[in-house]
Amino acid sequence: MTERKKTRQVNVGGVVIGGGARIPIQSMTNTDTRNAEATAAQIVALHEAGCDIVRFTVPDAEAAEAAGRIRKLTEGIPLVADIHFDYRLALACIDRGIDKIRINPGNIGSEDGVRAVAKACLSRHIPIRIGVNGGSLEKHLLEKYGSPAPEALFESAMGHLKLLERYGFDEVVISVKSSDVMKTVEANRYISENCDFPLHIGVTEAGGKRQGIIKNAAALGALISSGIGDTVRISLTDDPLEEVRAAKDILRSLGCPGHSGLEIVSCPTCGRTGIDLVRLVSELEAAVDREGLRDVPCRVAVMGCAVNGPGEAREADFGVAGGKGEALFFEHGQIMGKIPEDGIVPFITDCLISRKEKM
Repeated sequence: MTERKKTRQVNVGGVVIGGGARIPIQSMTNTDTRNAEATAAQIVALHEAGCDIVRFTVPDAEAAEAAGRIRKLTEGIPLVADIHFDYRLALACIDRGIDKIRINPGNIGSEDGVRAVAKACLSRHIPIRIGVNGGSLEKHLLEKYGSPAPEALFESAMGHLKLLERYGFDEVVISVKSSDVMKTVEANRYISENCDFPLHIGVTEAGGKRQGIIKNAAALGALISSGIGDTVRISLTDDPLEEVRAAKDILRSLGCPGHSGLEIVSCPTCGRTGIDLVRLVSELEAAVDREGLRDVPCRVAVMGCAVNGPGEAREADFGVAGGKGEALFFEHGQIMGKIPEDGIVPFITDCLISRKEKM
């Protein structure tokens, strides 16, 4: 992976974004924010699943009032208030101890409103995320470029940044997102080339779990492998917990520091396969989730035959290579013994549990 671009750092409730720090995972609640207890419960669940920073929407004064209760119920978890149209909602959330504000300076109200939010955040060192989405670009930019093109996303973000800088505010995180993978990638490259503010990356409105994970993985792979990206959110039309799980898997697969964990290597099967590998891998994935083993830093290989066994999977910590009704067990490419087919999943699961207990 290319060395990450050196960006400025901001602190969100104790979690650092930018400057080469570990890439934090973000998500957003889908509860009614006015129900403080339900929202807080989801925030805690997301945090326990590995979400570093959690955002919730603040559509009205009642939701802003609930933000204080939410803050008390989620002490120690970095929180972001998502604000549109009414700068007074941002001020109310700042007064209630929220750690970061997400706004679009172009739609938050008059310049006096933007100035008030910038001043309040500056006095308490609360970062602001400038959030630009392809679906909500300013009319004049759509007319200029004819569509939510990467250049339009870039120009919108730079315009909003200048507006905040006018009031002496620079504790900024920028996000430019589209539902189109390549537009998202290109827009973030423009931003990265032209400023050193930390970037919040991801594909917006990406769709359901399957399509959404694929689109986000494609975009994050292109950006992070180029050294671009300081924090991520995987947007899915699904349970927010799925966003966190997907983000963890993607960052692990990209080898991002601070995101190690379990990797299961398995072959695609062919006519040589002597065991029911598809079933075994499915059962192993289920056992891993059931026992909470995703965070065990280990590479496990589950291969269908001797050809794709110890040789091709020698980089694995341990694994199995299928034969007829049984499998060879190996560690770092060295054959250690045999296991009956019906004992493969329990054996691997027990090995992982043992490693977890030693962590």
